[in-house]
Amino acid sequence: MEEMQVVRMPLIGDTAPSFKAVTTQGEINFPEDYKGKWVILFSHPADFTPVCTTEFMTFASMADEFKALNTELIGLSVDSLYAHIAWLRRIQELEWNGKKNIEVKFPLIEDIRMEVANKYGMMQPGQSNTQAVRAVFVIDPNAKIRTVLYYPLSTGRNFDEIKRIVIALQKADSDNVATPADWRPGDDVIVPTAGSCGTAKERMDNQTGDQYCLDWFMCFRREKK
Repeated sequence: MEEMQVVRMPLIGDTAPSFKAVTTQGEINFPEDYKGKWVILFSHPADFTPVCTTEFMTFASMADEFKALNTELIGLSVDSLYAHIAWLRRIQELEWNGKKNIEVKFPLIEDIRMEVANKYGMMQPGQSNTQAVRAVFVIDPNAKIRTVLYYPLSTGRNFDEIKRIVIALQKADSDNVATPADWRPGDDVIVPTAGSCGTAKERMDNQTGDQYCLDWFMCFRREKK
């Protein structure tokens, strides 16, 4: 049997690999069809599996929240289109954790030949040769990969954290700031570190109402509540 070739997964800062794919919402051409949008591309091991079902119910229930962030969702597994359709129809009949009548409206890629999964390093032989791991790629409107998350087959993803990452990345881009540990919208942000001794001294000597420093290299800006 021919050994499956595993391609290096793309890294943060790389251009997201392009692809055309058949999905539950018709054919998509990535990234051309998503110009100007943020994208969360995520893989799951298999249809009709319990962890994946809870994940899809959660992502679908949050779809409008992501759309409000100019963010589109794209799912992937190595199952067939017909398996996808049957599974998504079954999901609509399930109730879990307060979620029911859930319709998955974002595209789910058919990837039986594992072409897209291999481009994104979603096949990891240490876990499985036939199922993609739980990968998450956050891709910006310029088709650059900004975040990569990998979960094992047994562990469901934290969707609040995925949403927080998108918001934090957008905040960093729009305001030229960084976000500290456990940052949430409305929390103080970190301003760029001083690049010279003069700037460092000025910041420490002239702290304003909106900006404060714990030390020369660690300055924050208060966010307006």
